[in-house]
Amino acid sequence: MTAPAGAGPARPPAGGAGPAGRAAGATAGPGEQVCHLYRLRPGAEAEYERRHAEVWPELSALLDEAGIYEYAIYRRDLLLICVLRTRSGFAHADAVTGASPVQARWTASLAHLFAEIADADGEPLWAHRVFHHPGHPPED
Repeated sequence: MTAPAGAGPARPPAGGAGPAGRAAGATAGPGEQVCHLYRLRPGAEAEYERRHAEVWPELSALLDEAGIYEYAIYRRDLLLICVLRTRSGFAHADAVTGASPVQARWTASLAHLFAEIADADGEPLWAHRVFHHPGHPPED
């Protein structure tokens, strides 16, 4: 998948966990949470954060068009953790962002910041859920 705009490269960094990893992301259906990882090059932290504080409006529009929502990126040192949901499934979002020249430009503009975005097969570095506690949301 082209990394959803706003977060990192257009394609979620490839680097998967095989079939289990694919199930954790590539085959996710509507509303299912997807999580993938990226690793920055040492010294790229400030530029990465600056670029995401100034995400292109056309990239945000592309994410909306692809049905990507609740998209957040977390960073710990050089490790980036990208979490998102899609309205029509990950395959649809991937197809929309993957065909976009905006996503291609965004990804190319950030490529020099990444040390690792995919596995040897080019598959995103999927993280699979080990535990989930839905809890009770606060009452309105």
